Amino acid sequence: MSGEFRITFHGVRGSYPCPNPRMMRVGGNTACVEVLVDGHLIIIDAGTGIINLGRQLLQRAAVAGNGRPTPLHITLLFSHTHHDHTQGFPFFQPAYLGASTLYVFGPRMLRENLEEALARSMRAPNFPVEITDLQSTRVVRNIDEAEMLVLLPGQPAPEVRNIYHDPLDMPPDAVSITLLKSYAHPTTGTFMYRIAWRNKSVVYASDTESYVGGDSRLIAFAKGADLLIHDAQFTHEEYVGMPSPRQGWGHSTPDMAIAVAQAAGVNQLALFHHDPLHEDEQVDEIGRQARARFPGALVASERLSVDI
Repeated sequence: MSGEFRITFHGVRGSYPCPNPRMMRVGGNTACVEVLVDGHLIIIDAGTGIINLGRQLLQRAAVAGNGRPTPLHITLLFSHTHHDHTQGFPFFQPAYLGASTLYVFGPRMLRENLEEALARSMRAPNFPVEITDLQSTRVVRNIDEAEMLVLLPGQPAPEVRNIYHDPLDMPPDAVSITLLKSYAHPTTGTFMYRIAWRNKSVVYASDTESYVGGDSRLIAFAKGADLLIHDAQFTHEEYVGMPSPRQGWGHSTPDMAIAVAQAAGVNQLALFHHDPLHEDEQVDEIGRQARARFPGALVASERLSVDI
């Protein structure tokens, strides 16, 4: 719908899906976030949460077309290509339909192009359908920090612009997507994204670990955002606990996420990428403690939508 800026969580777990009845309220699917902004559909990461989202998108398209399939134009952003951020892609139903066009962007990791990383996960004997057999039109491209994406009104295909060489003047209703590479996740880092429109913005910062004194690059990147989605996989006790501390694993604590949110002056903070061993009650308690320190904190859970 034109004029909206809505973020919906479809997968909020890290590491692996957890079909545990004591985790169903928060949700057991891995990372996937939908952003609807001024008629553009943007999806960040393709963990198992993208599977249900794909079904929902087909249902919406059928309603819009009075039962007939209508074209879907989807911008899909990958933070990185670890399994919990890609494992739902082979089951994403819109990718199998000829009426769909997917504009796919993400990092080149370990000298492997994004398209090759996705293709490898679907190649025999790993999967019965290869990526080249999908009927959708796919435009897959590596991007880096020198580039940004621009979605113009009435134009489904994103433009890729170099922030140092290309014109950056845009119509007031254009959607911009900028990125920041974090080096705090093994072994090749991860991309963080900022999606902005009409002086509103959301920042996605999953799979990142803080530094001494805070992550100053992320703080600057998230400055003044309406919503910051931040990794908060481990409690402080898990992070520093012996005999198996989680330091160096590439994930944050709620305290780290709050420190970034406070320093960046964001309005709301969504704690994200929950540990697959944390049941609903523990995640709820983490949320209560976070809100006591940062009133704008919330727990990301499946089906939760936030309008900004």
